[in-house]
Amino acid sequence: MYDFTFFLYYFFNNKKLARLHLLTVNNQIFYRIQMINIIKKTGSRVVVVGALYLSTGMSFAQEKFELKSPSGINSIEVNLGSKLSWDLSNGGERMLESSTISLDLGDGRIWGQNPKLKKASRLAHKDLIHPPIYRKKEIKDEYNELVLDFKDNYSVVFRAYDDGVAYRFISKEKKPFVVVSEEAAFIASPKARLNSGVEDPFYSSFQNTYNHIKVADWNDGKPGMLPLLLEKGNGKKICITEADLIDYPGMYLTKGSGTNVLSGLFAAYPKEIVTEVKGLKGVVKSREKYIAKSDGQREFPWRVAIVSSKDQDLLDNDMVYKLATPAKFSDFSWIKPGKVAWDWWNNWNVYDVDFNSGVNNETYKYYIDFASRNKIEYVILDEGWAVEGKADLFQVVPKIDLPDLIGYAKQLNVGIILWAGYKAFDKDMDAICKHYAAMGVKGFKIDFMDRDDQQMIDFNYRAAESGAKHRLLIDLHGTSKPTGLQRTFPNTINFEGVHGLEEMKWAKPEVDQVTYDVTMPFIRMVAGPVDYTQGAMRNANKENFRTVYTQPMSQGTRCRQLAEYVVFESPLNMLCDAPSNYIKESECTAFIAGIPTVWDETVTLDSKVGEHIAIARRKGDTWYVAALTGWNPKDIAFDLSFLGGENYEAEIFKDGINVDKVAEDYKREINKLNMSESNIVNAHLASGGGFIMKLSKI
Repeated sequence: MYDFTFFLYYFFNNKKLARLHLLTVNNQIFYRIQMINIIKKTGSRVVVVGALYLSTGMSFAQEKFELKSPSGINSIEVNLGSKLSWDLSNGGERMLESSTISLDLGDGRIWGQNPKLKKASRLAHKDLIHPPIYRKKEIKDEYNELVLDFKDNYSVVFRAYDDGVAYRFISKEKKPFVVVSEEAAFIASPKARLNSGVEDPFYSSFQNTYNHIKVADWNDGKPGMLPLLLEKGNGKKICITEADLIDYPGMYLTKGSGTNVLSGLFAAYPKEIVTEVKGLKGVVKSREKYIAKSDGQREFPWRVAIVSSKDQDLLDNDMVYKLATPAKFSDFSWIKPGKVAWDWWNNWNVYDVDFNSGVNNETYKYYIDFASRNKIEYVILDEGWAVEGKADLFQVVPKIDLPDLIGYAKQLNVGIILWAGYKAFDKDMDAICKHYAAMGVKGFKIDFMDRDDQQMIDFNYRAAESGAKHRLLIDLHGTSKPTGLQRTFPNTINFEGVHGLEEMKWAKPEVDQVTYDVTMPFIRMVAGPVDYTQGAMRNANKENFRTVYTQPMSQGTRCRQLAEYVVFESPLNMLCDAPSNYIKESECTAFIAGIPTVWDETVTLDSKVGEHIAIARRKGDTWYVAALTGWNPKDIAFDLSFLGGENYEAEIFKDGINVDKVAEDYKREINKLNMSESNIVNAHLASGGGFIMKLSKI
């Protein structure tokens, strides 16, 4: 090919027979040969009588690549200049401006700087994912992919889906190296608005509310936690997050003054860690000058930009799950999602009994009896069952006889889950898992991670892996947002990283949980399930709410608490209140206990960030339709045309007529619905209210 090229150039140019012009069309070199001697002079004009066009198939050193999603709605333009950059358009509208990306290895090499392309390849992918534990039985996985291989032992992969885009670096190094820093920029419109977390990210419980500000006004220097939501003026939104975060620190976004560039920020690798909080937590006192260590070949996390034209689309987005590494094992039969009778939030406050309640076998047998009667799958033994201050999970307090409790629960078809601080669990997690799995424990709720540097992300992975090895459920409490570990290890069934109901035990007067409840599902829940721990039977309106640590209450109505079991995605779902309170509220308890925690289908209905949510989920032939509103009352018309013309019996819980005075007030109805006559169901939600309806075919 090259010999022929030089021959053409030499022959035509040196023989003065023609001029050779190099053109690029559709990324190919074309040679335009103008035949100089085949001309005719007419006065002062030169008329070309003939011309010859010859092309070759040789690839040209390309500066730009375009990648479109399967339908063409989303497109990425990748630029190879002095720095690797990309931008995002949706429906022809620019959503993210050209943003640079790179990895600095600290040895003079910066991947993404002056990139030297070796090869480019493309892939069109179309498949179905059948998740074992999820909000639907089937996920459509369709995308177009562009892989750019560079000469300095790395690649960058871009993917375009119809609901978002993503990119990741891939290392082809064969020797260990470190990443000193990563450049991940997102250049947003100055008119965009965002919801961002505001806590110190490097030592945080990740349980924060959102602020809602213009990008231009975000100048307080505090990083935004992912996921982070950007809002365009025309209703379109971008949810920025990450996926397949394995052995690497989590990403935050920050913004400099006077700019609209959102830049990635990462915790540096821990250097000195001291143990605090009764031996249960590790606190970083100093850090290295790099963010991550690597053994060589590896895939880095996906940087994800989810695009929605309607707010409700965010409630059922599967990007994080689709981008995660598939499951490491294939037998999921032992993974049992379900509900949990939980002790800590209600402070072991059982009453009308003939024993002293607390961390003892009598109290937990009471919880087990309650769970069994209501077909609740699990009881958690939260903080207090292991000897305090020892951080040794093999030392059990004298008032707890675990073999007796586990045996008692097994007879009543109830599983036991144990709480653990991460430092205690990490002392010898394989031995701990092996010991308690053999005893009959069904899982661990692990707490106090409170970081997401590389070491802590690795801990989460190892905990999931060890749990899978010994067939234990893992509930990662006190942790950052999920990034797909629930796909890689489906036994890792739930994640906190949410400003859940436990915050109501100590909330300051300005905390607005009601508005948070109709904001969080569009942001945090886009990343995966939430260990929110709803189910309060003591409820309060805005004026009457107060914090009582030992007898907590929720903000908003009773029906709000019921509806959250459908609105919030939680495969391992708590009943946070005391069994004694649930026994008094038997009607609500029976309804809650019957709500599934995983689903076959999800349909989102008209919803708006920060205002209201409406959603429908199906399990088998039964549908649940639920809604939440903010502090403003809301009339909602549920369009149920997706149900077809079937007849249903509807069990409805709605806010009562006096709920503005007593938040526990509700009304239960049983109605017949003929969908062939009308597909619309109307509901009124009170201030801080909720609505839930169970539809059973008749």
